[in-house]
Amino acid sequence: MLSRVADAIYWMARYVERAENLARFVDVTLNVILDQPDGAPEPWMPLVNATGEHRWFEEHYGVANQESVIRFLAFDDEYPNSIVSSLRRARENARTVREAISSEMWEQINEFYHFVRDAARRDISFDSQTEFFQAVKRASHLFNGITDGTMTHGEGWHFSNLGRLLERADKTSRILDVKYFILLPNLSDVGTSLDDLQWSAVLRSVSGLETYRKRFHSMVPKQIVEFLVLDREFPRAIQYCVMHADDSLHEIAGTPVGSFANPAEQRLGRLRSKLAWMEVETIVQRGLHEFIDGLQDQLNSIGDAIYETFVALRRGESAAEQTQQQSQTGGGR
Repeated sequence: MLSRVADAIYWMARYVERAENLARFVDVTLNVILDQPDGAPEPWMPLVNATGEHRWFEEHYGVANQESVIRFLAFDDEYPNSIVSSLRRARENARTVREAISSEMWEQINEFYHFVRDAARRDISFDSQTEFFQAVKRASHLFNGITDGTMTHGEGWHFSNLGRLLERADKTSRILDVKYFILLPNLSDVGTSLDDLQWSAVLRSVSGLETYRKRFHSMVPKQIVEFLVLDREFPRAIQYCVMHADDSLHEIAGTPVGSFANPAEQRLGRLRSKLAWMEVETIVQRGLHEFIDGLQDQLNSIGDAIYETFVALRRGESAAEQTQQQSQTGGGR
């Protein structure tokens, strides 16, 4: 597979996943507002903090409220990671590789983009906002289902899966960071009904509330962190995402799981091993926010290594050929 095709498929999947996760963040926040008591901390600035773009937001919007944050995260053409910007980039990547994806995939991502583009051009009420973000999640689910059901599960599909899962791992870590920032102003709320409400919102944002309750029953912060970070079966848990991303990376490169022949496999394998042996007590003792910061740095480093390994190739050389040559010469850069 040509490196430009692999890169486009990888980022197409990442951008669709990014749009879905932003919709999850905002949709859950809208529901939390309905349930939280008077005097509870304002939930909108933590969403901005989770993006890492609070300075950009303050320069362009100033005060964080429902209207400004929804405009920023969903409809801002100038903010490159908004829902509409993410889907525009996903659509552009899909357009450039239409020969490598199914026609059904192209039709869905095209409809998805125009649905959000049309919503950005009109004012929507509170009730319509909730419906809009739920529709974004469903459109993303439909695209992923179409991808799995119509695309040959070869190199292209594995690049799509790799991008989707790395983006998902990053966003699960960020929603945990949202909870951290909400707690900062009022540590006295820890253990109260408001605390339970916020943790429930975190679980709902990843569609994990029902699964968590079946396993643990009560809202225990340490168990929630363990569930979202270290669970091997829940599809939005960080460890699950890392494990299956690593599997796809090895399918692409053709090297056995547990070994590496390039920087991407080395860095992702290192993170997989770290999570496999980690205990939730270690995360709590170190500090959730500090752990998430370190995790996001590692995920960014893995993304850089994927580019170095599979995109910045010698012209006309496939990823598998490059990996084979690196193996023959003792490993990657």
